[in-house]
Amino acid sequence: MSALEIDPRLLEVLVCPVSRGVLEYDREKAELISRSAKLAYPIRDGVPVMLPEEARSLEDE
Repeated sequence: MSALEIDPRLLEVLVCPVSRGVLEYDREKAELISRSAKLAYPIRDGVPVMLPEEARSLEDE
């Protein structure tokens, strides 16, 4: 599994820590997107960083 791939089973159990909502995987940007919280969580070395302070805001998009 490359750094840009995430196990689909992991996506089934992960939720946004802010909204508890569903996450979408953006392979191109290596992020997990929470539309409800308007945050994008980075994936570093194949590991999702699920800390709100590490997330990028989607407000500007």
